[in-house]
Amino acid sequence: MNTAENQTNPQVQWLEITEANSEQRLDNFLITYLKGVPKTRIYRMVRKGEVRVNKGRIDVSYKLQLGDIVRIPPVRVAEKKDEIIVQPTLKFSLENHILYEDDGFIVLNKPTGFAVHGGSGVTSGVIEGLRQIRPQQKFLELVHRLDKETSGCLLIAKKRSVLKLLHELFRGDGIQKTYLALLVGQFQRKKQLVEVPLLKNVAQGGERMVVVSQAGKSAETLFTRLKQFQDVTLVHAAPKTGRTHQIRVHAAWLGHPIVADDRYGDDDTNKAFKKRGYKRLFLHAEQLQFAHPVSGVLLHFTAPLPEDLQELLNHEKPL
Repeated sequence: MNTAENQTNPQVQWLEITEANSEQRLDNFLITYLKGVPKTRIYRMVRKGEVRVNKGRIDVSYKLQLGDIVRIPPVRVAEKKDEIIVQPTLKFSLENHILYEDDGFIVLNKPTGFAVHGGSGVTSGVIEGLRQIRPQQKFLELVHRLDKETSGCLLIAKKRSVLKLLHELFRGDGIQKTYLALLVGQFQRKKQLVEVPLLKNVAQGGERMVVVSQAGKSAETLFTRLKQFQDVTLVHAAPKTGRTHQIRVHAAWLGHPIVADDRYGDDDTNKAFKKRGYKRLFLHAEQLQFAHPVSGVLLHFTAPLPEDLQELLNHEKPL
């Protein structure tokens, strides 16, 4: 792939797409290649025809093919002083929370309180932090996502080929995910499968929400009771689909929202639990199980419950 020698005073660049970038969306490729250039500027360049593929106009959603020639117009890339700043606490956490790593991917025990990526007012997240502490790694991409307050198993691909294979496993139900959640109240059934559709991006009081709606997409979550306490229940939640906020919305729909869920729980109940020390959502991505995308060997990963949540559980009174 040819590049300009000085990106702070660039000329028109003509880039040939290699196997490492084939099948990648044009916008994602440009965002990665033109680090420091605002996304709005990148989308405007494509819309105005300044970026071209094989000399023709193209949509940002176009998937690049091996051998494509991409024209990049003169554009000033941010100097080093404008690079994304990642919190030192996040960098430290990432270095100490890797559960597994091989040539193709990483399984990270994501700490709570950090977004998985920057955007929507968040300057940086887990993926930006990993890229900074591993500048020699040419490719690092999220395979899936976790909410900011959710801790636990998170997959990061180190090769585009592995990313595609892991995405195929997700689409084909080849990856089993199990979460630990503490629900408000006494969950009476040993097991309960929730099959109600979810509709994304419905505004309620100015806040974007996910709601149960027949107009939404199908969603399934299996809840399994693990232990009952005086006024809360510890459960395993296994999502069969991967909708946004799925476990949280399904739990609330059952009448047992997750403890300290500020978005889908009850305000008065949350205030009472916060007085008992529950400062954040009690949801933890405990387990991942899938066949290795290259070798086929069955893998099972478990992320231990964070100390703050375990300490709170230890003080609950079992029935």
